[in-house]
Order: sequence, then structure tokens, then C-alpha cells
Amino acid sequence: MKTTDYVKSLRSKDAAGLKAELTALRQEQFNLRMQASMGQMNQSHLTRDARKKVARVQTLLNQKSK
Repeated sequence: MKTTDYVKSLRSKDAAGLKAELTALRQEQFNLRMQASMGQMNQSHLTRDARKKVARVQTLLNQKSK
């Protein structure tokens, strides 16, 4: 999914949906960190992508709270 499509899908969600998405992304980020520490990670770029997605969701949560 392209970044613009992902952001559009996030903008259509309410605050509860964004919080659920944030929880799922944090879990994914944790799993990727564990894979990296155990030497099982083949695609190291996924960690950076997960971090950016978390930041996007947090930004939208802050915008919706104002």
C-alpha cells in the first residue's frame, strides 16, 4: 500500500480506531525488535517503516484531539 493511501485510510478512522491501529503497530514494532535481536531478521527496513507508521498515527491522533 502506498503511503498516501495508508494516510487516507487512517484519516477516515475515528480516535478509537487510530488507538487500535497504534496498538497493533507497537506490537509489530516489538516483534521486529525481537527478531533483530535474535538474528532472525532478513528485512531490516521493516523496523524503520514500523517506526514511521507509528509516528503517522500519533500525528493524526494529536490532530484529531485539537
